Amino acid sequence: MMRVLLATLWLAAMSTSAIAADGSAAKTPAKPAASTVDPAKEAEHEKEDIKRHRQMAMAHEAAAKCKEAAKGEDFCNAELAKACKGIAYGKFCGMKHAD
Repeated sequence: MMRVLLATLWLAAMSTSAIAADGSAAKTPAKPAASTVDPAKEAEHEKEDIKRHRQMAMAHEAAAKCKEAAKGEDFCNAELAKACKGIAYGKFCGMKHAD
C-alpha cells in the first residue's frame, strides 16, 4: 500500500514539473527594443571610448613600470590616479562609461 502511495505521489510530482516545463517553453522571447541612438553619435562615442581605453592602458603601463622600478606601491598608485583623472574612477583607474 505504501509503495502505491509513493508511486502515485512521484507520478503526480513528475507530471506537474513536466507541465511547468512545457508552459515556459511555449513563451516567445520578447523583441529587443529598437535603438534610438543616432548612428553618427554612436560612432563618435565609440571613438571617444577607444581613446579613453588607450589613455588608461598607457597609465597602467606607466604604473607597471613604476612598480618594476621599486618606487613604492603608494607612489605608483598616486601617479596612476593622476594619469587617470577625468577618464576613470576609483583608486585603481577603472573605466567610466558615460552612457
